[in-house]
Amino acid sequence: MIIMKKILFAFSAATLIMVSCQTAPEADKATATEQQETTNATGDNYTIDAAGSTIGWVGTKTGGQHNGTFLLSDGTFTLADGNLAGGSFNIDVSSLAVNDLTGDDKAKLEGHLKSGDFFQVDSFPTAKFEITSVVPFDAATNTSKLEGATHTISGNLTLRGETKNVTFPAIVKVEGTSVSAVADFNIDRTNWGLSYKGPNNPADWFIAKEVNLKLDVKAAKSTM
Repeated sequence: MIIMKKILFAFSAATLIMVSCQTAPEADKATATEQQETTNATGDNYTIDAAGSTIGWVGTKTGGQHNGTFLLSDGTFTLADGNLAGGSFNIDVSSLAVNDLTGDDKAKLEGHLKSGDFFQVDSFPTAKFEITSVVPFDAATNTSKLEGATHTISGNLTLRGETKNVTFPAIVKVEGTSVSAVADFNIDRTNWGLSYKGPNNPADWFIAKEVNLKLDVKAAKSTM
């Protein structure tokens, strides 16, 4: 009986330590809901600047974090009466890069994340975000950890063939012939089937479910 209590105590202590070390960066939480109908916005088209745009990510595990980026491949924003009204962009999942490691450690983690353990890049090389709603951010009725949020954006995020709708605050700027959207939020990766060795596997418990995404998307007015 004493041995059993010691085992349970050790397990509880290990679980507490594991949970305490799995804290994603402080950011707005984007709750995933079912896929929504995309907006059929009409207006001026702005072509995504793939070279000037990035999506940063931070993944947290027991005892530490890793961070990196994805690149965009293409996309379009649509502005109506000078305001962001719709659009979509494609994410090159195969561009996944780990920025806090070098050499063999960097290559090993990048290969691990691109494999069937997580993103399964060979079958799902592209992810996509499609805007379903853009409304002004109302600071009187909403709060955000993103200082200076101007809008609330909702959109269908497709990862590994799974589509969920997410909503998050963003800073949208329209300046002359360019537009930019910046956001910083956390998602639950398991909503898109991103679980190491399958759902509820003990090996996955050491990795935080929340992943931080930092969007910095730029676009320029199309000339055609």
